[in-house]
Parts: sequence; C-alpha cells; structure tokens
Amino acid sequence: MLEDGSYDAIVVDATVDGDVVALDLTILDGPHKGEVVAVRATGLHVDELDVLGLPGTLVVENGVPRFDVER
Repeated sequence: MLEDGSYDAIVVDATVDGDVVALDLTILDGPHKGEVVAVRATGLHVDELDVLGLPGTLVVENGVPRFDVER
C-alpha cells in the first residue's frame, strides 16, 4: 500500500464489468516509480479503450486511493 500523498500515474490497463471499472496504474516518478497499483471505481461510465494511456494523479488520503484523470 502506498503512503498518503500524490503520485503522477498513467493508466496501463482497464477492465469494465458492469458498473465497476478496474484500473491498473503505473507510478511515473518518486520512490515508487514503476510500481503498478490497482484501483476500482464505480459510476464512471467509461469505455476500457478510452481510458488507456490517460495520465493523472493518484491521491492517497487516509489509505484511500483516488485517481484524478487529466483530460
């Protein structure tokens, strides 16, 4: 598990199963550079191919991850 903080990341895999989107993110810098982190989200209504390669910021607060996509 990552410590609380912000991490630049990119989506390297995505799977949609009903209302759940599973994202694999690769951390782009810092001491965790190259690590792959899996997160799940609901209610995004996105296509798997549309999110592949998108950069964003993985924010971990109180151990809870959130991925903010840059568009």
